[in-house]
Amino acid sequence: MGRIVLATHNPHKVVEFQAIVAEVRPDLEVIAYDGPEPVEDGVTFAHNALIKARAAAAHTGLPALADDSGICVDVLGGSPGVFSAYWAGHAKDAAANLALLLDQLSDIADAHRTAHFTSAIAVVTPAGEEHVVEGIWPGRLAREAGGAGGFGYDPAFIPDGQDPEAERTVGEWSAVEKNGESHRARAFRELGPLLAEL
Repeated sequence: MGRIVLATHNPHKVVEFQAIVAEVRPDLEVIAYDGPEPVEDGVTFAHNALIKARAAAAHTGLPALADDSGICVDVLGGSPGVFSAYWAGHAKDAAANLALLLDQLSDIADAHRTAHFTSAIAVVTPAGEEHVVEGIWPGRLAREAGGAGGFGYDPAFIPDGQDPEAERTVGEWSAVEKNGESHRARAFRELGPLLAEL
């Protein structure tokens, strides 16, 4: 079995990426990156994804994947955006980030709570080939968190396209449902042909 390194120390992302990669390349094992974290000083998701993938490929000598993703809230001008993981401070506390965002939107009417998840996924080979794809998942933010599934902002995100009478946050979705529809899944549909060539 071949290996591809995922430039993250987040175990949730490794599990999620393994499930998604297996759809295209069941012979590829996704392994976690164990090297130093590069400074993510890009101003776009794509730039940050490339920074991480380049570092992981250089450190391990393996093809590397990196995802930079976050939630973009329209009424906040696209924020938290690239600052999603640090919205409540550098501790990267997911619960605090979510609580702060919901508090900031507490007086915002439902019609103006539109948002989308963005995922930029970079693949970098040790030979220096680089590709970036992007996936967008539109929806809106609930007034309070719901469900114990997913991670990050998932418990407050209501994706578009659901039956209005039975809408659920991503925190109430199964992993299979999320992996089929998420911003990462949408990006991976674009990345699939590139993975097939590795």
